[in-house]
Amino acid sequence: MADGDTSIRRGRKFDQVLDGARSIFLADGFEGANVDAIAREAGVSKATLYSYFPDKKHLFMEVARRECSRMADAALEVIDMASDPRVVLTEAGTRIARFVLSDFAQRVFRICVAEADRFPDLGRVFYESGPELGKQRLKEYFAEAVSRGFLKIEDPDLAAEQFGDLCKSVLWHRAVFGIQREFSEDEIARTVRGAVETFVARYGI
Repeated sequence: MADGDTSIRRGRKFDQVLDGARSIFLADGFEGANVDAIAREAGVSKATLYSYFPDKKHLFMEVARRECSRMADAALEVIDMASDPRVVLTEAGTRIARFVLSDFAQRVFRICVAEADRFPDLGRVFYESGPELGKQRLKEYFAEAVSRGFLKIEDPDLAAEQFGDLCKSVLWHRAVFGIQREFSEDEIARTVRGAVETFVARYGI
């Protein structure tokens, strides 16, 4: 793919291209993925693929951005912002844990780390579309909970970072270092329960 024009254009087969690219990137990694395989998987011509994305890097970043946004939007649909903090945080924490342990998140994380020196933008986009977006959604809930007298939070940014890290505790490290690849719902529930109780003990009223 050419490196000159860096704009992304949308069209009728835009989502089709992204679906195909997602499959190839997860199977072959960033370096191993090639345009021919992506076009074949997406069922489009290389010309069509080129017309949407100027290079492989931008295609990968759009795949990561779309997937993270989709998961964040799905989480919002089931969370009642007016509920008790333990209810909301348990639901949010469970979704955070499931996302970071998902095959998609694990593979994309490894790709971003592997390509960090050559393409630092890959990691930035994944962070902004995943962890950063999740932090912003948590801050929206914190503002609601503080206004209702459920929580007392002076630094929402720090609180959101802390809660996200608590929900990954133990699980993330075991996954990213390849110590454990499958996690039961009981393991996730145990970690999230501890995260919620620790967070509420610090910020609850």
